[in-house]
Amino acid sequence: MHTVRDAHTRTIQAPAEVVGALIDRLGGEPDPLFPTPVWPPMRFDRPLGVGADGGHGFVRYRVAAYEPGRRIRFAFTPGPSGEDTGHHEVTVRPLGADRCRVDHVLESRLPLARRIVWHLAIRAVHGTVVEELFDNLERAATGRLGAPVRRSPRVRLLNRLLWDRPTAVALPEGAYLARSAFSRTDFQDAWQMPLRPGMPREPEAWEGVLRGASFPVLARRGGEVLLGKDAGHLDFRASLLVADDRITLGTVVRTHHRGGRLYMAVIRRGHPFVVRGVLRRAHRELALAAPGAAERWRPAAPEEGRERPPL
Repeated sequence: MHTVRDAHTRTIQAPAEVVGALIDRLGGEPDPLFPTPVWPPMRFDRPLGVGADGGHGFVRYRVAAYEPGRRIRFAFTPGPSGEDTGHHEVTVRPLGADRCRVDHVLESRLPLARRIVWHLAIRAVHGTVVEELFDNLERAATGRLGAPVRRSPRVRLLNRLLWDRPTAVALPEGAYLARSAFSRTDFQDAWQMPLRPGMPREPEAWEGVLRGASFPVLARRGGEVLLGKDAGHLDFRASLLVADDRITLGTVVRTHHRGGRLYMAVIRRGHPFVVRGVLRRAHRELALAAPGAAERWRPAAPEEGRERPPL
């Protein structure tokens, strides 16, 4: 085992008590600091305090020490044999009445294979997430941001590769338009993804999921939009349902004759790959276009606005 260490620091032109109060909101609702929805949110099983267990994405940890407004230490989940694997910690130190320094330090003991992954990929992503958290902290505390962090090509690629993937679910009860579209259904499926904080909850925002297919909108009801088209061999409907902080893309098909059934026998093999791909792409694009955590917390005035870094 070898210890890796990574440290970041930022001087904020705001009183330490203001910055500390923002740090205390990490993992809360709302959280003005953690850079969602571009990255998975920080979540815990209880309010922030010693013993709170959670993490962000596949990184799991618990709160090991907490001094409100001053310091939070997150201990990484122990390894298979229960050994201590390290921690990451954020601290706020006053530098005067109206200025303070924020430090984030990570120390983790890793075996050789995981150390290689850390240096090749995880370190770049980790550093970007921390710097974007600092950007949000600076914007939330001062109302402005001098120079936002730029995401490197490697980080953009890793963000794309690590993005959430749709999971197969039963067509939800709330998808009333899809469920009542046909008196007889010969094929149906549904794929679902969680909505990260800051992502749009209006179903109209998701109509572009099928942007290349030219399917017209046939009906709207509550959080559901129904698109589709009728043809000689089959009728097709696609349902986009936003409910319970999830987006669900459902498909229902009614065939008319043997030709339609043969067509579906072929298409249904590739259908899941296509649907998962278009839903995942739209999910990421809408997340990247959404306002950041600090912007949602307190929108910047027009003269303070900055172009968001591309991803």
